[in-house]
Amino acid sequence: MSAYDVCVLGSFMKDLVATAERRPLPGETLHGTGFAEFLGGKGVNQAIAAARMGARTAIVGTIGEDRYGAEFLELLESDGVDTAWVVRHPSLGTGVGLPLVLPDGGNSIIIVSRANAAITPADVEAAADVLTASRVLSVQLELPVEASRTALRLASAAGVTTILTPAPVGPVDPTLARFVDILVPNEVEAAALTGLDCDDESQVPVIARKLADEWDLRGCVVTLGSRGAFVVDRDSGAEVWIEPHQVATVDTVGAGDAFCGSLAASLASGAPLVDAVRLANAAGALSTTVNGAADSAPDRAAALALLDGAAFSVGPPSP
Repeated sequence: MSAYDVCVLGSFMKDLVATAERRPLPGETLHGTGFAEFLGGKGVNQAIAAARMGARTAIVGTIGEDRYGAEFLELLESDGVDTAWVVRHPSLGTGVGLPLVLPDGGNSIIIVSRANAAITPADVEAAADVLTASRVLSVQLELPVEASRTALRLASAAGVTTILTPAPVGPVDPTLARFVDILVPNEVEAAALTGLDCDDESQVPVIARKLADEWDLRGCVVTLGSRGAFVVDRDSGAEVWIEPHQVATVDTVGAGDAFCGSLAASLASGAPLVDAVRLANAAGALSTTVNGAADSAPDRAAALALLDGAAFSVGPPSP
């Protein structure tokens, strides 16, 4: 039996969020209307989402020896995520994000990677034991590509199912593709990777098939936010639209990560891809009903309850 269900290689980002009526002009000092701090980063978000879905979860990444780094370790450990392979960088601080959010929900974000950018292939190779002893590895593109490639290569060679979230969107190193089993782009990322427009729903299946063929994937899942998701499963031959859920959305930050972490956990439990996407879709929807990123992930019972149309609660599993 694998020592872990899910291992996540990813980033740690402390979000310092300001709200204002508008963006400041060059050289202008503007009074804001609010401020909040959240723990996030795609790696952290996905690891907590996987753990709350009941997966034995570990995370690999780099933080600073500072207050923010300590906050991350406390949060992860409180959700049962193994942090033994998190490196603490002696001189670079933990990554930070500086979002400015407007009344209509629009935002502009400055991110400073700091310690996230310091992870090396050697750091990843030092974590080979956990990468190869997991059922599923989840990777994003907020870390240096050399580190991501090393993790995917090690896991793939060991027969671990590998998931890649191609975010933040940009040119993707083609050498990553041969180590990826399941690609999970959102509509913006899918359009950037293919040059096709997801706004036209008739094109979504075309986009998913194109990515599955070009990347030689076992599966491709295009997430569409309030429009649900589309799945191409090469193992079963299924091509399925997954319908969206109607929830009281307050904050969409981290919803994609809740989806991906939940997907990894479900696949690790042995669920077929389409069934795993259905549960992940419910988890992603529920995460939008809570402010923040990492702490907005629902537990497995809540996601299952939404699928069943029952009442639900949001938050970590009860002790």
